[in-house]
Amino acid sequence: MGRAGQALKQVLECYNISQSQLAIGLGVERPIVFRWYHEKIDPTGETVAEIVKALNKINKLAANDFIQTYLGDLTTTKNTGNNQYLPVSDQVDIQVLAQIFNNTTNSYKYLYFLSLLDIIKRRKFDTLSPISFQEIIVEMLANAWYSHKYSKLSFGTQDQIANFLDTLELEITEPILKFTDTDKKLLRTTINHQNLNDIVIFISRYVPYRLIRPFFVQETKGFKDYDVNPTIINLAKNQFNIKKPLYCFNAEEQKDCNSIILHPDWITYLEENYTIVRGWVSWQWLNYMQQRNPNIPNVVNKLFMPQQRDSLIKQTQYWKTILEHKEIECIYSNVKLDKDEISLDHYLPWSFVAHDQLWNLIPTTRSVNSSKSNNLPSEKYFYDFVKLQHLGLNIYHQQVAYKKWLNDVESFIAELKVNQPDDLLDLEIITNAYEITLKPLISLATIQSFTANWVYT
Repeated sequence: MGRAGQALKQVLECYNISQSQLAIGLGVERPIVFRWYHEKIDPTGETVAEIVKALNKINKLAANDFIQTYLGDLTTTKNTGNNQYLPVSDQVDIQVLAQIFNNTTNSYKYLYFLSLLDIIKRRKFDTLSPISFQEIIVEMLANAWYSHKYSKLSFGTQDQIANFLDTLELEITEPILKFTDTDKKLLRTTINHQNLNDIVIFISRYVPYRLIRPFFVQETKGFKDYDVNPTIINLAKNQFNIKKPLYCFNAEEQKDCNSIILHPDWITYLEENYTIVRGWVSWQWLNYMQQRNPNIPNVVNKLFMPQQRDSLIKQTQYWKTILEHKEIECIYSNVKLDKDEISLDHYLPWSFVAHDQLWNLIPTTRSVNSSKSNNLPSEKYFYDFVKLQHLGLNIYHQQVAYKKWLNDVESFIAELKVNQPDDLLDLEIITNAYEITLKPLISLATIQSFTANWVYT
């Protein structure tokens, strides 16, 4: 199933924590934890945060390990198995690094640091070359693009990253939309061709200096806002080999600063502990974004562009089995469907739900699916959608062994919150369940600016 279930199983086994213990800590029924543990369903992004809190009360090391295992996978790097948020070091001050996001009220520091990590990794941890403000800000916009433009998450009411992205005239090509631009090279190039003067000035006015201010807390205590930046420039240079800030600047005056130079000891530390540090930053970023999108489903899977979309082979086979025994028409076009030519449609767009669970998938034609894209369907399709799901559940129930049926329809049971699996075979019950589940989500997606009331023409 998904990485959250896999990470949870690994941690519970490693720390000898029972499923019942976790269920009690979460205030949920044990069968729910059982389904996560056996990877029948994956806990949502919102639930992951609650799991961490519950594990933290049972065993702090288990909570830390769960975060690392989970987010290490999320950031497409291998888990090192370290049980600490940030590994200790004799060369650099980890306690200061751990404070850089304290009292953060907008997205800039998170995106800035994540982007620094991406850049130095791409440069193979080169210790000599400066990194320009422009390069960092292009990387920030590339990292923010997926969350804002594709998944339509909010960065906060006062945050300007989304506004800057909206002002850019970006021609997003198919490799980007289909997530084959795995290192964001095309996306970065597309952004870099824009006029970025305003955003470079805006971000570089404060963020590079305030990010490393924790290294000089006492020296800048009580300073007027306009005195902080020049003081940090001087301190970073003069104490570069004493306090070892994360980086220093390339000029004596703020007006001349256009790049940073990372401290070699920090480069070494980040290279040796890259997975853990990036997992830690990703967790901080997730908490920030979760607070600003409290009702949005699956926020965790909307923060970073996936390296590739998951295969729909099992879901396609489910509908092919149904189509082998029943003629079905597309609910949008009324065209008779060929089981060997179907395309699976996410009734609620994938960019909103960020999953491929069967309860949200129906067969259609490739042309219809392409036309619908990331739009929300008109309400006139709702009952046809429910009837098709009900028909599919009944036919599949008749054609496969009951145990297989139970296993394959697990997402219906969990997400529609029916009392008994066989309730899925009752049209009235499943209609009520879908109304309770789907309609609030459609309202949320509309508020998020997903195009509503799509009709096939």
